[in-house]
This record gives sequence, structure tokens and C-alpha cells, in this order.
Amino acid sequence: MIELYGMASPNVLKVVLMLEELGLPYNFHHVNMIAGDQYSPDFLAINPNGKVPAIVDSDGPGGKPFTVFESGAILMYLADKTGRFWPTEPRARHTVAQWLMFQMANVGPMSGQFVHFTRAAGEGNDYAVARYTTETRRIYGVLDKRLAESRYLGGDEYSIADIATWPWGKRHETLKLRMEEHPNLARWIAEIQARPAARATDAKEEALRTGLDGQAFQAATADQLDRFYIRGRYART
Repeated sequence: MIELYGMASPNVLKVVLMLEELGLPYNFHHVNMIAGDQYSPDFLAINPNGKVPAIVDSDGPGGKPFTVFESGAILMYLADKTGRFWPTEPRARHTVAQWLMFQMANVGPMSGQFVHFTRAAGEGNDYAVARYTTETRRIYGVLDKRLAESRYLGGDEYSIADIATWPWGKRHETLKLRMEEHPNLARWIAEIQARPAARATDAKEEALRTGLDGQAFQAATADQLDRFYIRGRYART
């Protein structure tokens, strides 16, 4: 059994999508990031970085429990565990790995900063907004160019590179992307969206956003939000 710890964030949803695609049984444990659950000793024992997602596989290597944190590492672990969504032929495997790393190093971080500075930060961040808007549009242009050449990011076959990237790509409205400028990305998003596992992932996200996550944000104090965003008295300057 897989124990998945998370909330309704794209990095968590990529693991949900992977588990749904694999059909592996899992339990979802909500981590209330607003209340500070991520700083509890029990959670830090699972992920010393205090972030979600993280998993504990009761049937890990050697039949013993095994903990994995960092969403890309979790996808690689689950792909190796099941022999799915990550080819074994070296050229194909390393092509998928490159696009997975592109998501981890570029798509996720830059999209996240764009969302933060356009939706969560206060006024007076014009430079940050311009920087992350420009970089986000550049990165999604790279994706669109790749998808003009290839059905999926890693090649002809759906892979962990697509699973990692889709939860961000489907947020094109939040990212203020003009999809008429990204027709190949739009085709790819729709193709994955039609998969049963993606629909199940959407349902999980909706349940969290209207349920536990929504309640956590609505009940948040100003101090809790400062801690969540690591600002105010929580900033280290």
C-alpha cells in the first residue's frame, strides 16, 4: 500500500495521476500546510524538507517500508517499481528523463513563482511579475515546440515526463497563456485530459479545493499565511 501525503498542489497531483494510471492502491493523507502540519516531527521524519508530496511504500525494496520525497523522484520510483511509463531502452529512457528534469527545474518553479507574484504577493513587485511572466511564456513555448515534433514530451509514448508536466499545463488560464499561440500544447493537454486517470485526478483536486484545502485557507490567520509563504517574521533576511 502506498501512503501519499499532500494537498491540492500540482506537485502532489502529478503523483495522484501516476498512482491512478498505475492502479496502485493508496491512502491519501491531507497535510494542512496552512496549519503547519509540514513542520511536525512525524512529517519531517518522512520528508526532512517539510514539503509535499511524500510517499511511504509499505512494500518497498526488499519488502520493507520505503519513504520517497520530491515529486520527480516519486514518479521515477513508482515507474521503476511497476515497469511502466519510463522506457528501459537507454536513448528513450534518457530522453524521458531530460523532459522530466525540464519540468522539475523549469516548468514547476517558474510557473509557481508566476502564480505567487501575480496572485499572492502584494503590490510593488513589478520586476518579479515581468520576470516570471516572461520566463513562463518562454518555457511553455519550449514545450509547444517539442510537442510540435513529438506526440508526447518523451517521444511517441506517454511517460512520467507527461505525468509530471500535465498538472501545470492544464493551468494555462491561471498562467495567462494565450493557447492560440500554443496549439501543440493545447492538443497534448486535451489528449491527457481524456484519460480516465486524469479525470480521477481532477476529481481529487476538486474535492480537496472545495474541502480540506479550501477550509484551511478560509480559516487561515494572517500569521499562518505569513508562515505558509515564508514572509514577514518568518523571512530570513
